Amino acid sequence: MRFRVLGPVSLSPRTPSAAKPRALLATLLVQAGEVVPVHSLIDELWGTEPPRTATTTLQVYVSQLRKVLADGRGGEVNGDGSGGHAGELLTRAPGYLLQVPEREFDLPRFERLRTEGRTAYQEGDFARASLLLHDALALWTGPALSGIPHGVRLESAAIRLDELRMAVLEQRIVADLRLGRHQELAGELLALANEHPLRETLHGHLMVALYRTGRGSDALRVYGRLRHSLVEELGVEPGPGLSRLHERVLRRDPSLDWHPPRDTSRTSGNEADRDAGPARSTVRDTAPGNEASQRAPGSADGPRRPVPAPPPVLPAAPSGFVGRHEELAHGERALRGGAGRPPVRVLTVSGPAGVGKTALALQLAHRTADLFPDGQLLLGLRGPHGRPLTAAQAGATLLRRLGDDTPGSPPADPEELTDRLRRALYGRRLLLVLDDAASEEQLRPLLQSAADCAVILTGRRRIAALDGAEHLLLDAVRPDEAAELLIAAGGERMARDPVAVAEIARLCGCFPLALRVAAAALTARPHTTPAALAGRLRDERTRLGVLREGDLDLRSTLLTGYQEIGPALQRAFRLLSLAPAPDFAVWTAAALLDTGRARAEDTAEELVRAQLLEARTDGQAVRYAFHSLQRVLATDLVAEETDSARTRRDAVERLGRAYGTLARYADRQLTPGRDWRPPPAPTPADTGTGTGTECDAAAIVGANPLRWFREEATGLVEMVRQTHAVGLWPLVWQLAGAAAGYFHACAAWEDWEETHRLALDAALRAGDTEAEAAIRYSLGDLAWQRREADRAVRHYTAAKDAFELVGDRIGAARCRIGVADILLGQGRLGPAARRYGRALALCSAGGDLRGEVAALNGLALVNLRRGRTEATVRQLAQCRRTAERLGDRRWTEYVRRTAARLKTGTPRPPALTAHAVEVRPGMWLISPATLVGAGAA
Repeated sequence: MRFRVLGPVSLSPRTPSAAKPRALLATLLVQAGEVVPVHSLIDELWGTEPPRTATTTLQVYVSQLRKVLADGRGGEVNGDGSGGHAGELLTRAPGYLLQVPEREFDLPRFERLRTEGRTAYQEGDFARASLLLHDALALWTGPALSGIPHGVRLESAAIRLDELRMAVLEQRIVADLRLGRHQELAGELLALANEHPLRETLHGHLMVALYRTGRGSDALRVYGRLRHSLVEELGVEPGPGLSRLHERVLRRDPSLDWHPPRDTSRTSGNEADRDAGPARSTVRDTAPGNEASQRAPGSADGPRRPVPAPPPVLPAAPSGFVGRHEELAHGERALRGGAGRPPVRVLTVSGPAGVGKTALALQLAHRTADLFPDGQLLLGLRGPHGRPLTAAQAGATLLRRLGDDTPGSPPADPEELTDRLRRALYGRRLLLVLDDAASEEQLRPLLQSAADCAVILTGRRRIAALDGAEHLLLDAVRPDEAAELLIAAGGERMARDPVAVAEIARLCGCFPLALRVAAAALTARPHTTPAALAGRLRDERTRLGVLREGDLDLRSTLLTGYQEIGPALQRAFRLLSLAPAPDFAVWTAAALLDTGRARAEDTAEELVRAQLLEARTDGQAVRYAFHSLQRVLATDLVAEETDSARTRRDAVERLGRAYGTLARYADRQLTPGRDWRPPPAPTPADTGTGTGTECDAAAIVGANPLRWFREEATGLVEMVRQTHAVGLWPLVWQLAGAAAGYFHACAAWEDWEETHRLALDAALRAGDTEAEAAIRYSLGDLAWQRREADRAVRHYTAAKDAFELVGDRIGAARCRIGVADILLGQGRLGPAARRYGRALALCSAGGDLRGEVAALNGLALVNLRRGRTEATVRQLAQCRRTAERLGDRRWTEYVRRTAARLKTGTPRPPALTAHAVEVRPGMWLISPATLVGAGAA
């Protein structure tokens, strides 16, 4: 029979066909000659949550394997496996022992040849060393333990064996260099350097071989390419050994030339390493162990001893890792210490699901591997279904990963378990990567047991209550890094369309997982293009469905954080998605959640800690926001709720009322008297959320209403859309009307047009004539600002008729002033003066100070055009007094400016001719027929 693990796992003449029996065979083979406990085998085959029938199933696999072994020997096997024959699987408490003779097993033969080759090398017999190491490498048929699923033990063993293979290969290369085989080695080393682009030792040997064959310039290029790769990918320079070799090649150091060994029987290994290249310490350190007492299982040259468990190792660094240079540098500085700062013991990496926490932790662990000679270990802190492991479960799993095969189950007593962990970790310089942590309670027993270890924690929630921990918060990658990741993962098609790549990156929110899924989706469809993929991602309703490929499912990943929080926070997460983008204030959350502001802030902060919301601040106030993908998920979840229609309508109504209350208050401060109609009475819900009273509004809006409008303008427009979508007609026109003054002051014509178009539709649907009149009057103002005189007259006239129909004299008077302004701009002074005069009488009778100001200003401009300076000055003075009573500083300052121009002494100052008249604050009459809006201050 032939047993092979140095390549695909096989048993000749017949290998078990099923995956798990082959994994069982491999686990027993890598520990041949040792008793492997049952619980270790179960962990290897099924992980941390085996099925209830795991023990029985394992016994079935053992029976199948015994039959294969017996068939291969052509003999029978006893039911208990006794007999002790070579090539048999024996039952030995607390598990099983596999006996395999060395002549039939490639691993011990490799170990023997490796040891003999190393000995010959150390004795200076480089020819024999080269031959033995060649024979050892010839046993390999592929990556170690390939072709089977790996658990923790097999993964560690495979990594260890592949590293041993590389060490043997490098030592054989050094021996061949020592023998002067530079020409033959150059081609082999070029291929190896291409296969292992960051392995400095191989590049050093290649530089020596090239230099000795007269290709010094090629040797320098090899160094340059390696240095570029190390700096670009890892942010580090080549090691000192390689740097010294580079200098020696540059100065053509004669000691680099090859000289035949004077006496190989007396030449030391260190001399050979020195002559062979830059990394004698590397060759020595990475070579297999030199303990004289260590023997392979079943070897004939010494008593059989158990092979020591390999040091724990991490999975390979994630391929295609892009960016995160600042975060990696920060983490590496924390773990290494320096500049008077000791290394941190615990580094936490937190961020939302899909942001790449585990990938960064692994990348960081591999960059700092030199700090941890006793190995590095990754421990997931969640079960297969995402449930957090308890501290006891995590501790028991860690014990098994550390090779603690003490008979019996891990102790149930927490103190005894902690004590066992302390003994297992005592004095070991390990790095523990604890992945996907849930809470401090889960971690404290592990951290107390690992006092001598460094720890990298990853988790969605920031684990803040750990003494002495350094915290690293991950967010989305930068747009340029996102594009780089897409191109790296998506290949040539991505690279050919940078515009589509940029859009895909934006629609994926620059989240690494979303980007990888998008690239995988493109790869799976060779007939499509990046532009087509971007088109499919544009629709938020189907975006998460597009971002699913194979076992990569962005929606499932995003859902993990949502599923961990309680029902109250889940409801808050869903409802807050109704808040207008891009961000929102605490009062918005209070309205949507139907609660007070203090409670709403607590809820929002809980969602921030759970990485389901982001908190943003400008140094004065905190606002909250969803990441774009989290908002899409929350919107999907709202739509999936059975009570979604009612829930959504109620929440939108509460938020619409809050926006309306605050916008009306801000409007009164910004443009006093603009809205002459009484506001709707606040509801109990408004008062309960802290937005229904004058004091509440004053506290939220503050002393700068223009700033409040600028922060909330996007939200106001969105609320008009949302209230219209759910049929809350009065709220639609109330919100649009409250924002009109801000739109006017800031020349926001498009927002003004959109909100009032929806508001007019709402008024017509509701049959509310008064609301229709107010909206048409505002649309008339908008048309006048846009120099659309005919359209403005139509709106003003329709609004005046509607106001008169409902008995609103002030509204009708305002419409007359609007038409008069148009007539003034057209030079029709008589009709304009009559309308201004009628409006002034109506506004004075109705106590409308703003209407009086506008009418008086209009009459003053008419008199100015007619050359009646005294009447103009008199009316401007009356206008200014009325504006001061109104409390409108913009109008007061406008009238003051206009009156000051009249004090020049000329009857008609050039600045006040028909070609240059400021007819309203920030509005100028440039010619008798043209008005231009300068956008009022």
